[in-house]
Amino acid sequence: MNKFYLTTAIDYVNGAPHIGHAYEKILTDVIARHFSQRCDNLFFLTGTDEHGIKIQKTASANGISPKELCDNNAQKFKEAWKALDINYNRFIRTTDEDHKAIVQKIFKKLVENGDIYKHSYEGLYCSGCECFLNEKDLTEDGLCPDHLKKPEVVSEENYFFKLTKYKDAIIKHIKENPDFIVPQFRANEVLNQLEDIQDISVSRAKTNVQWGIDVLDDPDQSIYVWIDALSNYITAIGYDTETPSEQFKTLWPADVQVIGKDILKFHSIYWLAILMALDLPLPKHIFAHGWITIDESKMSKSLGNVISPTSVLEAFNLQQPDAFRYYMATSAPCGRDGNYSDDDFKEKVNAHLANSMGNLLNRTLSMLVKYFDGEVKEEFFAAKNDELVAGSLSLLKESLGKIKVVENHFNHFEIAEAAQEIISIVDAANKYVTDNAPWTLAKEGKMTECGQVLTTVLEVMCIISALIYPYCPNIAAEMARQLSFDISKKLDDITADEIKAGKLISKEEIKPVFLRLDSELADKSAKK
Repeated sequence: MNKFYLTTAIDYVNGAPHIGHAYEKILTDVIARHFSQRCDNLFFLTGTDEHGIKIQKTASANGISPKELCDNNAQKFKEAWKALDINYNRFIRTTDEDHKAIVQKIFKKLVENGDIYKHSYEGLYCSGCECFLNEKDLTEDGLCPDHLKKPEVVSEENYFFKLTKYKDAIIKHIKENPDFIVPQFRANEVLNQLEDIQDISVSRAKTNVQWGIDVLDDPDQSIYVWIDALSNYITAIGYDTETPSEQFKTLWPADVQVIGKDILKFHSIYWLAILMALDLPLPKHIFAHGWITIDESKMSKSLGNVISPTSVLEAFNLQQPDAFRYYMATSAPCGRDGNYSDDDFKEKVNAHLANSMGNLLNRTLSMLVKYFDGEVKEEFFAAKNDELVAGSLSLLKESLGKIKVVENHFNHFEIAEAAQEIISIVDAANKYVTDNAPWTLAKEGKMTECGQVLTTVLEVMCIISALIYPYCPNIAAEMARQLSFDISKKLDDITADEIKAGKLISKEEIKPVFLRLDSELADKSAKK
């Protein structure tokens, strides 16, 4: 794998980030960190969408300029992603000068190619969706189904993009590439939407929308969201209508574009048509994730259940975001909806990260110190060649085999499913310890067998630390430190020989990698 380029949707900065925004960014960061373990050239793009009538109106209501509103809220998104260890390569803002300049060029090229034309139009416009709706799209009461507000009748002369020109090509691409839309069951939704697709407005009259990028040669028009926002995926890596950068040539097409299911139509229809019009390759995958509910209820300001991404860290006094990252990334099967609740969060991370994984490492290292002063002896490795200890060879083989299983899940963007496989190794290693009882072997004077059990578990823990790293980078790094394991290793280079003979650890160096959320130690650590 030479390169891996992935993107998130860019978030609208009309308000502060919430847990739904965080879900997408965590999923994408987990994917990015995993593929960084498989290739050397990875690029992760995220950012903010900063133009349009809602920004204009909100800024006016707050007595500030649209740019001030964008600056304030974009910074909130950046701070939230920093707190969650979202390790992006670029945070693009659609107010960035390089983006604006290329968007104008893209628009001009599409006009010159005959893909954009000017047209007088009257239609039903929803400011919440920032798009025109057909009457058939509305509820029985004539409301937008997403925002439950009546759209306004707008009459303008705008530029339109010939979406209908690319309808057949898009249908053909989706049908010939069944893994293009992930999960696959969403492809039928898109094919149904394509049946009666119409050309789309890609500009707004300045009399109605002042806050936007000017159309070159027609400053009375603002470039609309579809050309402006969607183009960020190529402008951020150096696309130019004349001479694209070397970075663009290397990275494009995107390997995966991660979005919410509610904007799948725009990414699998509008975006594809724009790319076709620009004669550019299409992204390899569009991954549409589900929504996150709060205590089984949809997030709503009126219900007062909108949670900020960092409030969970604060509520549980978490010094690092790993537990929250793990919970969110594993909250739903691929493409399905997930749910957040405080009780479930606490129960799940305690069970998986503290009781199973963390405790396994802690007690294994503690026994190594207790029985062997923290030293791994040469004779402990005999179990790999001569299975003196029941199950050691099969456990090592199973654990190594899980690397490919996990990779396959990530190839299909099955992030929660991959985590289940990792935890299954933890469970198998815990069962192996229980079955072989190293404390009993030591009591019976079978010290070589005791050391073989402990060394086998430590070898498995090296594999676990590498696989859990995308979800829990800080926990994985601490596990690797105590194991003297190189966490930066590519997955293909990991073997069952990561533990070396010699002094591994002292009693003072052993630390819990994750404290139970309800433990006294966790409370003391947080207060300290």
